[in-house]
Amino acid sequence: MGEMALVPYEEAAAGMGLQKLHKPLATFSFANSTIQIRQDWRQLGVAAVVWDAAVVLSTYLELGAVELRGCSAVELGAGTGLVGIVASLLGAHVTITDRKAALEFLKSNVQANLPPQIQPRAVVKELTWGQNLESFPPGEFDLILGADIIYLEETFADLLQTLGHLCGDHSLILLACRIRYERDNNFLAMLGREFNVSKVHYDPVKDVHIYKAQRRHKREDL
Repeated sequence: MGEMALVPYEEAAAGMGLQKLHKPLATFSFANSTIQIRQDWRQLGVAAVVWDAAVVLSTYLELGAVELRGCSAVELGAGTGLVGIVASLLGAHVTITDRKAALEFLKSNVQANLPPQIQPRAVVKELTWGQNLESFPPGEFDLILGADIIYLEETFADLLQTLGHLCGDHSLILLACRIRYERDNNFLAMLGREFNVSKVHYDPVKDVHIYKAQRRHKREDL
């Protein structure tokens, strides 16, 4: 087995802090592949940087916690696309989404890191939460992925609406996040009103939690 890189190789050298965010390339090893993610902090800010939550979620997927072969997945707020790229390499068909402004950058990372035979399994598509949802068939995805997408309170209602639309009765949602503020817990509470939510993983080094959510089934025996 190749070594599993849980941190970008350069991180140790650069020390913590913003240096790694400003690096033009962040290198990872996942799914027996070397993945080089171009970062563009100056142009795109937070959308164009690999955040720890994406690394922890990619690691979790690589550990085989979810069956990805042949699975239909969507990544929300993909930014650099690391999670979607890893899911594709692990056998999923992934729709990798973000807002319009981030799409060109996202596409370039996806194309640079997927071999030609895998590229058809990864589709980059525009999705602004709460908008243009009709271009996504409801409940179509087995797996909905999000890394560090819970951070702006004004987006919570749109994000919940989007999750509700994409999520079928048997879909699984995996969200990786740091719990930094009270509002992060508020979002999880909002999510918990519509979905069964449980914590499935915690990375103490990066202080990242992974939550699993599934649609609540109405009791049929009533």
